[in-house]
Amino acid sequence: MSKKKLIVKKSWNQFQKTGLLLIVNQILHIFGWAIVINYEKYYNDGSNKNIIHSVYPARVRFRGFTGECVSEAYLKLSKYMCKNYKQLLEEAKE
Repeated sequence: MSKKKLIVKKSWNQFQKTGLLLIVNQILHIFGWAIVINYEKYYNDGSNKNIIHSVYPARVRFRGFTGECVSEAYLKLSKYMCKNYKQLLEEAKE
């Protein structure tokens, strides 16, 4: 086994940027659940940042997302896979 860490903590913001949050929530919606991220938009010197206040699982009555949201998440996920495919492949081989 590699000497690399088996677990590397990441932020919710990093997870969301991969597009994986929507993918996971698509599965959770089947059961009426979702992971919810509450954030506040922060504008400073022309920069637009989201500051996360809380993350929690929730029961939801809605199912699915708009086509635009899904397309955006798939694009993010494709970019993530393109950037990280070598590392993911090596980890899978270990």
